[in-house]
Amino acid sequence: MRIIGIDPGLQRTGWGIIDVKGNKLTHISHGVIKTQAKAEISRRLETIYDGLTEMIMLWRPLDAAIEETFVNNNPASALKLGLARGAAMLAPARAKLDVAEYPATLVKKSVVGAGHAEKSQVQMMIKVLLPGVEASSDAADALAVAICHAHHGITKTKLGGIMSGGVR
Repeated sequence: MRIIGIDPGLQRTGWGIIDVKGNKLTHISHGVIKTQAKAEISRRLETIYDGLTEMIMLWRPLDAAIEETFVNNNPASALKLGLARGAAMLAPARAKLDVAEYPATLVKKSVVGAGHAEKSQVQMMIKVLLPGVEASSDAADALAVAICHAHHGITKTKLGGIMSGGVR
């Protein structure tokens, strides 16, 4: 099973792809899609969508997982993150992939063992779980989302083409 994990952000959207065979995780690729801060928001969303679409076409994952948005005190920031998340969810959905959503605390707990782990702890555990992988914090978070999905999502039964616990 090949999974793409996505850590959405308007400035930087991390993505990571792993293969899962039994209990074995294999790193395939990872990266960050960066947008121009001064560009119109529509162009920034297009960059996110196009970048993820390109990675999906290149690596052909069978499932996708994305980190849920946490509540933000700044409404404008929350709205912008929501827009980026929407663009990030649309790319795998248009490729007919199931898109599972996971809260950040579950992602961190799945990888680090603690739901309130720091980004540096996630990066360190990615190096342990996927030996030889050096990833920025955004890409490491995306790989963590993919690993979380490997632990929680693909073990669920698919009924009628809709993944239990995921978004279609």
